[in-house]
Amino acid sequence: MYVAEHGPAQAATIVFLHGGGGAGWMWRPQVDGLPEYHLLVPDLPEHGRSAGGAPFTIDHAVSEVADLIRERAHGGRATVVGLSEGAQITIALLAGSPELVERAIVSSALVRPMRGAWMMTPGVVKWTYRLSAAPFKNNEWWMRANMKGAAGVPEEFVDDFRRTFRETTAESFTHVIVENQRFRLPEGLDRVNVPVLAVCGHGEYEVMRRSTADVAGAIPGAEAYEVFHGRKMSLAEQHNWNMTDPALFTDMVRAWMTGASLPAGLKPLTF
Repeated sequence: MYVAEHGPAQAATIVFLHGGGGAGWMWRPQVDGLPEYHLLVPDLPEHGRSAGGAPFTIDHAVSEVADLIRERAHGGRATVVGLSEGAQITIALLAGSPELVERAIVSSALVRPMRGAWMMTPGVVKWTYRLSAAPFKNNEWWMRANMKGAAGVPEEFVDDFRRTFRETTAESFTHVIVENQRFRLPEGLDRVNVPVLAVCGHGEYEVMRRSTADVAGAIPGAEAYEVFHGRKMSLAEQHNWNMTDPALFTDMVRAWMTGASLPAGLKPLTF
């Protein structure tokens, strides 16, 4: 698994886990904004510069991340920050190897079935890719429309997104989607005794907001917050908000690392 490493040799370690279909490039604003920390930013299996590795599964990704923390995190422990599928991996890591985690941030982790999820079989997902993505890999207009509309990725990441979009295969797309849709809260979270912050966008799907509450409810002492942005955002932009509202995301991470008050844009999750 490819890992980019940044920051001081003796500082506390943060591991950033990207969402499905992305890569470590999506954390560039946090790498730039948190120079005082030791940062480990992997390209998860079957993503980015780890594309040639084993097929993506959450269990395999958890194993790789656990080994990364044991081998390269300062003191053998790290704060883990996960977004979307990276947040699901963070939850599974907490359940299976809580001793490796100093604290955690879980952003938009789906743990409930979405409407129509029963139809997302591997065969259907692969057919969807072949119909809606494969024919348009070299279509710049389609790529940019997908980047903005479906992924909420800002223009400054266009070269990274284009490369990732073109490298995606029917197999990798299928593995990522199926694993994401099948994930549920694992056993063992009741043993977690480190600070955990579960967050989601105020305007995200109700199933995501409910999932965020489920995560906090399953982990002793965990906190659930929803994020309010200073401008109107699409659902996709709220989901990938480390790129669309990077200053707020970075301030949240720093506050969680230091025990300071969370930024004003985060409010306790309510229904």
